[in-house]
Amino acid sequence: MIVAIASGKGGTGKTTLAVNLALSFERPVQLLDCDVEAPNAHLFLRPEIVGSESAGILVPRVDAERCNLCGDCAELCRYNAIAVLRTGVMVFAELCHGCGGCALICPERAISEELRAIGVVEWGRRGRVELVSGRLNIGEAQAPPLIRAVKRRARANGLVLVDAPPGTTCPTVAAVAGSDFVVLVTEPTPFGLNDLALAVEMVRALGLRFAVVVNRADDSDRRVHEYCAAESIEILAEIPDDRRIAESSARGRLLVEDEDLEHLRPVFRALALRLDAELEIGAQPPAAEEAARVRA
Repeated sequence: MIVAIASGKGGTGKTTLAVNLALSFERPVQLLDCDVEAPNAHLFLRPEIVGSESAGILVPRVDAERCNLCGDCAELCRYNAIAVLRTGVMVFAELCHGCGGCALICPERAISEELRAIGVVEWGRRGRVELVSGRLNIGEAQAPPLIRAVKRRARANGLVLVDAPPGTTCPTVAAVAGSDFVVLVTEPTPFGLNDLALAVEMVRALGLRFAVVVNRADDSDRRVHEYCAAESIEILAEIPDDRRIAESSARGRLLVEDEDLEHLRPVFRALALRLDAELEIGAQPPAAEEAARVRA
């Protein structure tokens, strides 16, 4: 079962929720840090890294002797990664999305593909939690191929948490796609509400089940709660607005292990139990799910 943790904007506490939630399940958990442009789950979990591998995408390589400069490849490429000039073909590898279409369409079979490294995937463990994270090379613009490389290491069984990139762009879609459930983390501010609405549109367009967790919750602004009520969106948990939480996170501490924040452990444990229940319901056949609803 895969639970993605996402947010419409950065800074809502998405990774804080992900790492503390991972430790709140009483069973093995695999956490995939798919925020490959700024991975930071390892700063909190401090796992023992046991392996790593380079990840990349296939980009075109043109054989100048076989190429007849017909221009079919450049016409096909929607990302302008190939330019056909009178003197030869130029390949802009950084723009290539690795679709392989140019190699397939070339009438002279002058295009082959070669792997271009874009980042690193590494994995390690801390107790019951296995962490897999990706780190995009500096200067690279395309995160989705590396995100997919991280997700390929997801276990076929058991519980997998995905720490998605913030926002609603291609990297976020690549991270949450295929999830059984999505937790949207937001904050009770005008920006938080605006970006939550965008994130809700995204997961609904993808046909994913989801609910909301409100971080830094207080009673000063209830518009997020009013929006969720109007849209029939369940709020699974609220994490209080507490300066001690910010101080603990700034020091790289785990909230569920901080003795000064013992009151938060039941909050994360209750959220873990609630997600277990959601996953169990989602795994039932429709008829069984309807029967369970009737019995309830």
